[in-house]
Amino acid sequence: MLFDMSQKSILENISSPKDLKILSLDQLSILSDELRSELISSVSKTGGHLGAGLGVIELTIALHYIFNAPNDKIIWDVGHQAYPHKILTGRKEKMNSLRQENGLSGFTNIQESIYDAFGAGHSSTSISAGLGMAVGRDLKGEKNNIISIIGDGAMSAGMAWEALNNLGSQKRKMIVILNDNDMSIAPAVGAVSSYLSKLISSKPLTSIREIAKQVASHLPNEIERAAKRADELARNMMGGGTIFNNLGMYYIGPIDGHNILDLVKILKNLKNSVNDGPVLLHVVTEKGKGHPFGKDATEKYHAVPKFDIITGEHKKSVSKKTYTQIFSEELIKQAKEDEKIVAVTAAMPSGTGLDKFSLEFPNRFFDVGIAEQHAVTFCAGISLEGYKPFCAIYSTFLQRAYDQIVHDVAIQNLPVKFAIDRAGFVGADGATHQGSFDLSYLSCLPNFVIMAPSNEQELINMVKTSVNYNDGPIAIRYPRGEIEGIEKLHTAKILKIGKGKIVLDGFCKDKKADLAFLSIGTRLSDTIKVAKNLKNKGFSVSVADARFAKPLDKEMLIQIAKNHKKLIIIEEASSGGFSSAVISYLANADFINTSFKVRSLTMPDKFLEHKSQEAQIIEAGLDYENILKSALSILEDDKIANIS
Repeated sequence: MLFDMSQKSILENISSPKDLKILSLDQLSILSDELRSELISSVSKTGGHLGAGLGVIELTIALHYIFNAPNDKIIWDVGHQAYPHKILTGRKEKMNSLRQENGLSGFTNIQESIYDAFGAGHSSTSISAGLGMAVGRDLKGEKNNIISIIGDGAMSAGMAWEALNNLGSQKRKMIVILNDNDMSIAPAVGAVSSYLSKLISSKPLTSIREIAKQVASHLPNEIERAAKRADELARNMMGGGTIFNNLGMYYIGPIDGHNILDLVKILKNLKNSVNDGPVLLHVVTEKGKGHPFGKDATEKYHAVPKFDIITGEHKKSVSKKTYTQIFSEELIKQAKEDEKIVAVTAAMPSGTGLDKFSLEFPNRFFDVGIAEQHAVTFCAGISLEGYKPFCAIYSTFLQRAYDQIVHDVAIQNLPVKFAIDRAGFVGADGATHQGSFDLSYLSCLPNFVIMAPSNEQELINMVKTSVNYNDGPIAIRYPRGEIEGIEKLHTAKILKIGKGKIVLDGFCKDKKADLAFLSIGTRLSDTIKVAKNLKNKGFSVSVADARFAKPLDKEMLIQIAKNHKKLIIIEEASSGGFSSAVISYLANADFINTSFKVRSLTMPDKFLEHKSQEAQIIEAGLDYENILKSALSILEDDKIANIS
C-alpha cells in the first residue's frame, strides 16, 4: 500500500528506512526533491556541512530503498555526506540540534544510531572499515551486504588505496561506491582526479558495457560468464580498462548519480548478484546540487554557518579577525620579502588561510590533496633544496602524518615549518576535530621547537621567527576562532628561541609570592584577569607567558620556583605535553616539595563531544571561573587566607 500523498509529504511519513520500501519509483523522485529541501532548511538554521549531502540525495535514498540497514552495513566516508542518511534513519526531528550540545553529531557516530555503521571524522577510512566488516561477516558465515561510499577527494589519501589493494587481493563480496563530484572540500587535485575525469568522458566504454550487460542478462549462466569476460576485454580494447579492474575489482560506471531510477536498478542488481568479489560503482554527482547559491561558491557550500534560506546571506557575526587570517596575512607579508617561502596544505586551502597565499604566489603554493603523510615528507624534500616550506595542517589532521614527522623531519633535523591550525577546542565539529594532542606528540621529539601564541601579536612574531629559524623543525600551534583584539599591532619581530616572559610580576622582596601562573597559548587573557582578581583579594600573584612549549625556558622556571609558593600551569591541550615537561623538569631539579606545590590545568582525559568552544572550555575547567576556583583551592590548601 502506497502512502496517501494528499495527507502529508512523503518525507513526513519516513521515520526509518523500512518506510521507504513501500514507495513507488515515481515517489522516490518526489522524495528526492523533498529531502533536498529539508536538508537546505535544516542546515540554514544550524550551520554545518551542506554541499556533500546535497550531492548524494538520490544515492542515499536508493541505498536505503534497496539495502536493509542496519543488517546491511552502509559506511559513509568522512560523514560530511551523511546528513540525508541521518534524516532518513529516524533523526529528522533532531536535525535542529545538529552540531550543538547534546544534539546530533556532524558526522556518523556509532553511539548515536544503529544505522551509523562506522564513526567517521577523518576521510578515507570507509573501505578499510568495510573490508574489516566483510571479514567478520565471512568468518561468521553470514550473508549481509557491505557498502562503503567514498568521495573522489578522499581517494587522494593513501589509506584508501591501501584498502583497495587489500580488498582486491582478498576477493570478498563488497561494494565500494566512488562518489565522484570532482570536488572534495576544494577542487580535487592530482592524477587520480584527472583519471576519473577521463573515465567520465569515455562514452564508447559505457555503451559497450551496456550492450554486454543486456546480452548477458538473457543468456544461460555459463555463456553469461563468458559474456562478462568479453565485456571486460571490450573495455580494455577501447581504452576503458581501469586501475580498479587491475586491482581485482569489477568496475561499473561512470553513471549519473542523480538518476534515481538507474541507481535503484543497478543497486538492486548488485544486491542480488552471485558475484563473490568486490565491485566498484563509479557514480558521478554534483556537489551542492539544488542549492540556488551553490554555483557561486568556490567550495560548493562545503561547510557553512547559519544562513538566510532566501538570500543565502551568512548569519555568522564575526567582529574580529581569526587567528587563521592573521597567520595568512603575515605569511604573505613575509613571503613578499623572502622568495624562499613556500606554502603546502592537504586539501584545506581556505581552512588554513592559504587560499589567499595561492593568489599572491601561485608557483609557491601546493595543495597535495587529502594526503597529510605525503605533505610532510614533501615539505622535507622542499627544505633540502634550500626553501622554507610552511606545512599548514589542522592539529587533528597532522596526527595522520606522525611517522613522517618523526622519521622524515625530526630525525633528519630538517627546517620544516609547521603551522598547526585549530589547536585546542574547535566547538561544533566535536571530538574528531579537536586539536588535543599536538603538544604531547611533538614535545617528546628531539630537535623540535614548538611555539604557541597568547594573542595575535605573538602569532605575527612567531611566523617571522619561523621564517628565520633554519636549525631544525619548528611549529606554531594556534586556535580556531577570533583573535584577542589588540588595538595596535606592531611589525613582526624575531623571538629568542625558548624564551618566555613575565607579564605580571608579583615578586615580594622579603618573602615568596603566593602564586604563579604559567600559561601556554590563548588562555593567557583569562589567566591575567584571574591574577588581578586575586591581587585585589590581597594575594601576591605572578603570570608568565611560556610562548615556547619546547625548549623550556628553564631560567624562567627556576625564577618562578624560587620566588613563589605555588604554581598553576595552564594549557589548552591534553596532559603529557607542556605541563608534563615543566613538572618533570622541576621535579628532577628538586624544586617540587612541601614549600613549592605545582598543579596543572589541561584538557580532561576524555573526548568532549560537539558544543560551542566556550562550553568545551568551561567543561575542561580552563575558563576564567574555573581557573579562579583552582587558584583559590590551591591557596586555601596552605591556609593562606580564608576567602568566603
